[in-house]
Amino acid sequence: MKLLLFIVPCLLLLNVHSWAQESVPILKVGDKMKSFKTTDQHGKAIEVKAGPEHALISFEMAVAKSANKQFEALGANYLPTSKAIYIASIHGMPKIGRFFAMPKMRKYPHQIILADAEGLLDPFPQKKGHVTVLNLDQKGTIKGIQYWDPEKQKVEAFLK
Repeated sequence: MKLLLFIVPCLLLLNVHSWAQESVPILKVGDKMKSFKTTDQHGKAIEVKAGPEHALISFEMAVAKSANKQFEALGANYLPTSKAIYIASIHGMPKIGRFFAMPKMRKYPHQIILADAEGLLDPFPQKKGHVTVLNLDQKGTIKGIQYWDPEKQKVEAFLK
């Protein structure tokens, strides 16, 4: 009986937790990307808002490293010239990891918009091992969603 009194509340908590995680609506074509404020890898304040035609979002460190290699090779002006922004999730990165990662990020010639707030990127669609590419109109409405594998594909094909 004591075991049952322990198990039932635990199961209820797990159910509530999974419902809470699923309750964040994922952006889809036709939705508007909401603006938000954050910083880049140099600590510069950034407001992400309507304007760029493409928003590239990485959620995993290994994927971000591959994407950064391509952007670095293309030069500092490639993303702005392509009317694109690049957002990298750093939420959950431990302090010791940041100690080593931030100096490396500052060396990249392109801007990396840092998503550090909990839940900030939850509404964005994602696919494991890929960078999410949102194609946007001038008002920030999503016209298309693609997934770029920077290990196997060139970014230029996604920014047309």
